[in-house]
Amino acid sequence: MRYEDELKGKGKEVKGAAKEQLGKLTGNRDLETEGRTDQAVGEAQKTIGKARRKVGDAVEDLGERIAS
Repeated sequence: MRYEDELKGKGKEVKGAAKEQLGKLTGNRDLETEGRTDQAVGEAQKTIGKARRKVGDAVEDLGERIAS
């Protein structure tokens, strides 16, 4: 799947945001910190996935130009 890393990253961001908010509501600083960490990991995964996709698209375009 072409967008797999981007989707997984977005899922981690959402999960992290929920953990952070739950940690804030309950006063659980560990959960709050874990949520922020999950968000950062998700953002990184999403960014890497986007970069991979763009590189793949560029390689495909180049291949099509060479074949033409």
